[in-house]
Order: sequence, then structure tokens, then C-alpha cells
Amino acid sequence: MAFKFTDGNVKECIESGKLVLIDCWATWCGPCVRMSPIIDEVAEEFGDKAIIGKYNVDEETDLSAQYRIMSIPTLLFFKDGKLVDRLAGSQSKATLEAKINSLL
Repeated sequence: MAFKFTDGNVKECIESGKLVLIDCWATWCGPCVRMSPIIDEVAEEFGDKAIIGKYNVDEETDLSAQYRIMSIPTLLFFKDGKLVDRLAGSQSKATLEAKINSLL
């Protein structure tokens, strides 16, 4: 199951030094809902190697404002506390696995 990022825990996760994948999403977004099981599967697959989870832009606002999330889904990739990549729009499981493997 994917981690649930909040404004209260996201900074600590990013600063953990681990690879972090944050899926910025909302419940009303069709492509976001379709990606949800993919994010869950990838989170299970990579286990403790990375922190992979979801950030609901309707419930939380700090991260989406800081990184200027203008469309969803937007995927943010952090490594060693720094934003290293971002992808907008729906992505396949294979694309996410390849991106994560390239950053590990």
C-alpha cells in the first residue's frame, strides 16, 4: 500500500535521504484514480528501497504550492532531499519502475 503524504510528514520523508516518489492527486481526477492501483503496486514492489505514496492536493496544500502543481496527476521524484525529476499526466507501471530503478 502506498504511503499517505501530508503537509505534516512530507518534509521529513523528503529529507530522509531515500528516494521519494510523491503522486499528487485528487479524488475527482479520473486519470489520478486510474493510476492509484499502479502507485500501490509500485510501492509494494520497491518496499523499503523508496518511499512511494500519494499526496491529496485537495486535503493538503503546502507541497502543491511549493512545487507549483498546476495539473494532476503530477509525480515528483526526490533523492537526497532534492527534487530530481517530475512527470505530469498518467504514467504506465513500466515507466515508473524504469524511472525509480534509474534513480536508485
